[in-house]
Amino acid sequence: METNIIDSVTLGGSVAASDLSLMGLFWSAHPIVKLVIIVLFAASVFSWAIIFQKVLKLRSLDRKAGKFEDAFWSGGSLDDLFDSVGQRPRDPMSAVFSAAMREWRRSLGRRRAGGSLTGSLQERIDRVMHVTVGREMELLERYMTFLASVGSTAPFIGLFGTVLGIMNSFQMIAASKQTTLAVVAPGIAEALFATALGLVAAIPAVIAYNKISSDLNRYAGRLEAFSSEFSAILSRQIEEAV
Repeated sequence: METNIIDSVTLGGSVAASDLSLMGLFWSAHPIVKLVIIVLFAASVFSWAIIFQKVLKLRSLDRKAGKFEDAFWSGGSLDDLFDSVGQRPRDPMSAVFSAAMREWRRSLGRRRAGGSLTGSLQERIDRVMHVTVGREMELLERYMTFLASVGSTAPFIGLFGTVLGIMNSFQMIAASKQTTLAVVAPGIAEALFATALGLVAAIPAVIAYNKISSDLNRYAGRLEAFSSEFSAILSRQIEEAV
């Protein structure tokens, strides 16, 4: 008796019906689909690393900013606070304060040497603080474009793998001349796997990008508010010294 074994034939890019696990789908997928899966998985891992780093960094900066503001508004000497912060501030708010104080001290040094406090000192201090805020925020926003790129492109990369998986299913149907579930299931599962992985990479990236961007904007506003308040304080001291 002749046995029909056509259902057990495994074509290139297909996977046995009995092995539809995630690893089985990956190892038996078409080489291009494998590449798509690897790219999406790597993008997802890197996205989560960025997310955790940004969240922890912002929490740490909020705590440091709170401590610095408490010290700044405690009524102590600005020179003593500058000496305690040192030349290597550990957070952006301290960096803004240090940049302004360095410019202020240089001007006072010129005055003691026989010079005078020029009218452009206030502009220089404001410019220095503005540049420092921009530089610090640029460092904090590093890799944010990656999250935005993953959120916008990962679904389409997954869709590309989906199209290849469906094409693979049609090829299996044409080669086996069978339309049973056992023939099309591997290719369909492979296609859905790529789609799901694209969404798994994209959804957290989009949510995290929106949340972290909002937190960064709020922190930038906090720095700008501090810069304006500190500029007003130095402006009064300049008027008194002139």
